[in-house]
Amino acid sequence: MFNTGMIQDGDVILGGLFAIHLRTAPDYYLFRSKPQPMRCVEFSQSGLRWALTMVFAIEEINGNPELLPDTTLGYKIFDSCDTPSEGLKGAFKLLKGKDRIISNSKCAGIPSVSMIVGDGGSSQSIAVSRVVAPFAIGMVSYFASCACLSDKREFPTFFRTIPSDTIQMRALIRIIHYFKWSWIGAVAEDNDYGRFGMRALIEEAAKFEICIAYIEFLSPGRTRERMQQVANTIRKSSAKVLIIFCGESDTLSLVNELRMQNITDIQLIASEAWVTSFQLWTAETWDILTGTMGFGIRRAKIAGLREFLVKLHPSTATDNPFVEELWREIFGCSVHISNQTLGGHITASSYRPCTGLENLGTIESTFTDVSQLRISYNVYKAVYAAAHALHNLQTCEHGKSPFSNKTCGRKSNPLSWQLLQYLREVRFTNQFGEEVSFDEAGDPIASYDLVNWQKLPDLSVDFVKVGYYDAAMPEGEELKLDDSRIIWHRTAMENKVPVSACSDNCGAGTRRAARKGQPVCCFDCLPCADGEISNQTDSIECIKCPTNDWSNVQKNQCIPKEIEFLSFHDTMGITLAAISLFGACITGVVAAVFLYFLNTPIVRANNSELSFLLLISLILCFLCSIAFIGQPTPWSCMVRHTVFGVSFVLCISCILSKTLVVLMAFKATLPASNVMKWFGPKQQRSIVFLCTLIQIIICAIWLVTSPPFPSKNTKYQRAKIILECDVGSAVAFWCVLAYIGLLACMCLILAFLGRALPDKFNEAKFITFSMLIFFAVWFTFIPTYVSNPGKYTVAVEIFAILASSFGLLTCIFSPKCYIILFRSEENTKKHLMGRAKKLTSVKRSRQD
Repeated sequence: MFNTGMIQDGDVILGGLFAIHLRTAPDYYLFRSKPQPMRCVEFSQSGLRWALTMVFAIEEINGNPELLPDTTLGYKIFDSCDTPSEGLKGAFKLLKGKDRIISNSKCAGIPSVSMIVGDGGSSQSIAVSRVVAPFAIGMVSYFASCACLSDKREFPTFFRTIPSDTIQMRALIRIIHYFKWSWIGAVAEDNDYGRFGMRALIEEAAKFEICIAYIEFLSPGRTRERMQQVANTIRKSSAKVLIIFCGESDTLSLVNELRMQNITDIQLIASEAWVTSFQLWTAETWDILTGTMGFGIRRAKIAGLREFLVKLHPSTATDNPFVEELWREIFGCSVHISNQTLGGHITASSYRPCTGLENLGTIESTFTDVSQLRISYNVYKAVYAAAHALHNLQTCEHGKSPFSNKTCGRKSNPLSWQLLQYLREVRFTNQFGEEVSFDEAGDPIASYDLVNWQKLPDLSVDFVKVGYYDAAMPEGEELKLDDSRIIWHRTAMENKVPVSACSDNCGAGTRRAARKGQPVCCFDCLPCADGEISNQTDSIECIKCPTNDWSNVQKNQCIPKEIEFLSFHDTMGITLAAISLFGACITGVVAAVFLYFLNTPIVRANNSELSFLLLISLILCFLCSIAFIGQPTPWSCMVRHTVFGVSFVLCISCILSKTLVVLMAFKATLPASNVMKWFGPKQQRSIVFLCTLIQIIICAIWLVTSPPFPSKNTKYQRAKIILECDVGSAVAFWCVLAYIGLLACMCLILAFLGRALPDKFNEAKFITFSMLIFFAVWFTFIPTYVSNPGKYTVAVEIFAILASSFGLLTCIFSPKCYIILFRSEENTKKHLMGRAKKLTSVKRSRQD
């Protein structure tokens, strides 16, 4: 079909550019003869409906006494064939007007139209807008959504009634983010519409960490080989959500290729260019298209439009050059209209003649379908915007105009630049309650319906509105959605939301670790470290638990740390407490035996007063170990260390005094020896008192300056809080131990010197053994104490106390108890004195 148009005269002419055909036929010129006019092919019923919607709106305005009452609108409508070159041809036809001669004898053309409605495609609108902008002619597009057209420096006279692709992509990304699709693919037209759309998609996706697995562009040629390449990319990708940012024709070719390759497990996201296209839904494609979602521009029910469309008939529309093709496509017959109307190049030999009884009202077709008037509604709003701008100019009052000098424009035969200014300022509410206006970029108030493709029982498609997006709403409230109404792709199990992710979600207790060289959406899930948690899905990092908390086994919750101390409820604590009491009881039994046999020689010979004092100190040593068991408190911490230090010094000072007295007693048997007067009972008590007093003073200074206190130790085991007694002053603590060690060394030396004394009086041998055990225990205790954290430190300390106490009790008192209880014949003064005299004679003979 050659590019002819529909023309109607009027006081003010509006131009129109519509894609009534979808492409031009390739014609390879050899230039051996005059080239024929370009032929447009692939007739579009939707494009013709859009063009006739403009005609309907103009006739409606002409019949409205309140809008432009004294002005009749006319129109010039041309077919742009969905290509920039044909759009430019149409624009030049619209610009062509009557010439006039001006003073400088140069010819200046007056445009025949005051404003243009169109074009539909972004690439066509870009080309046309650049041509008409120098003439200050306003251009209102109904379907060109490229974000680039919002640049007023480059397209100063361009306006549109369809939102920019920037808003559409923002809405699509909100949907994708809402359904947690983080791994998507995209296919777009290789033109301004597709490339600017993909740029907006990349920018918006980055804000929500949504990754794009691939972007494929379809060139205008769209060969089968290229379609196969795109389909292979889709099949190989793990992305299960695909945005198709193309027109109807490219989308149909891609869907057919997907069907032929049996790729039916993809959730399709439609652009507004094809989201309500009935032509795509066929018996072969419904299994792929079911569940498709996308944002469609707002629709409206335009009263009287269908009646206007079905009245179209060849006999009454001889001025419409497109009726022939419409009748052929719908009825399959030829109406044989004149060659002049058809451009002389339409043959009807393959079609039957029409009967003249064909009626558009009796059939359902894309042309007469007014159930999804979205683009048609945009055309309707564009025509009314032009009419209201012209009406405002004609009703202007001086002083209230939008011009800087406050004068009104020319009301009859208005200049295009004057009408353009009124178009910028236009604002009205149409009969459907929608406000129509343009912002500084020439864009309308953006709003979309979220459309879901659902299969009906008769295998037809129903475009169900399941939500909407309104850019005028506050941030975060733009999207409203009714999930329950959505029907998903047929492969979705139990109609659940499909999953499209490069990596599975990282559950609670894990964190995401990016894969090197891959998008941020592709990651591995690593478990949180001990002491860290993540309680959300897809956590980027794990959160450290507070000081007193620790992670549970699942690493998804911080729980209070296990508190550890040597408790009376622990098996170890019970055992040590029982041993302590047992030691104290045994010591008490020994004391009772000594008390019962108080007047026997062996008891009296071993200084009974010091023996009882030693036994009392041993009982204190056994009992003080119990203070180390249980939860540390300020009082228990002070008691356990000070009582331990004083008890052991009292015990060892008694042993020191006994050893010294025994040693000096036998030294006094030598001639001229008078040492015993310095080691009487009073002096023995003084030795014990002074030695113990020094330890008491050390402990008092310790308690006053820096006493022991309970503390929480997390150094050795981070998962546990070890309750222990901090010594406060380490110097004081080691001074206490050092003083005990000093006294023990003195005892060991004196006992070693008195090892040769008579057995019945001599305790030096047993004291030597007890001191050796004492030193062995405590020398072993020090490294073990340092290397065993927690309650085991306390257990080691208790063990050292008990072991050394049992060593002293056993080595010093068990031989005497044995003689008292089992060898009573040796517990006589005669027996003891006999052994003593024998030993004294041996010593004197050695000295002689």
